[in-house]
Amino acid sequence: MFEQLGLIGCGLMGGSFALAMKKAGLVQRVVGYSPSSTTTEQALQMGVIDSIAPSALLAAAGSDLVLLAVPVAATEATLKSIKHLITPDMLVMDVGSTKTDVVQAARRALGKELASFVPAHPITGKELAGVAYADADLYQGAKVVLTPLEGEEGQAVPLERAQQLWTALGCQVHRMSAQAHDTAFAAVSHLPHLLAFAMMHSLTSQAHGADYLHMAGPGLRDFTRIAGSDPKIWRDILLANRQEVIGQLQHYRQALQAFETALQAGNDEQLETMIEHASAARSQFFSPSTA
Repeated sequence: MFEQLGLIGCGLMGGSFALAMKKAGLVQRVVGYSPSSTTTEQALQMGVIDSIAPSALLAAAGSDLVLLAVPVAATEATLKSIKHLITPDMLVMDVGSTKTDVVQAARRALGKELASFVPAHPITGKELAGVAYADADLYQGAKVVLTPLEGEEGQAVPLERAQQLWTALGCQVHRMSAQAHDTAFAAVSHLPHLLAFAMMHSLTSQAHGADYLHMAGPGLRDFTRIAGSDPKIWRDILLANRQEVIGQLQHYRQALQAFETALQAGNDEQLETMIEHASAARSQFFSPSTA
């Protein structure tokens, strides 16, 4: 049980975390801060937070748990703003989708307070952003990756507390290095988002693109669902992990080239083999309930 959660960023991820903590009986009080007063007022009205803090620093004041639910590009400035209130007994986490840049930002910002910070990435979300869509069950059953700060003395206790917290929220917790995390998620999350964005650009830039879209069925809807994600958040994610994303683009281009070559040659056997491989791989890794 935590006495007070200092929530910095009261949008979808932060708001859902606060609601989940309350539902699980893991926190007594939530103090929230967001740059937008409209957001914090709405969070207060919804019962996501119990009081509004006028700054990130004052959200952290008196809190034994602090969650940063801010764009990854804002991590360093946010940590610097609360650094002087961080104690060894405090647990500080983020929910950013990239981790190497977050770890580097924390090392620059926190100094001797670094051990209290545990980088975290919950693998969940919605296409629609904002506290209005906060959901107490958003994290239930979700994977959460923790990326311990390598070589940092005094992190064992905060890391264990973070693992216990996420487990109590019904999450499946995994630990990996920040670099391994960014490589993996460039492949399974960041590149797919980029492809969905690119697909919509490809269609809308054609002379008759709007006509084509009017004819689209569930296939295109499902494929491009994540193209509706928050533009600023995904701008930051793609830029923060751009080298890994570019590396994954090379793999994708090779696969795309193989399909194009088979089409140009009219090679039905090769085309069927590649489709069969893709279909079998998807069936292996995704059950019908998660498809």
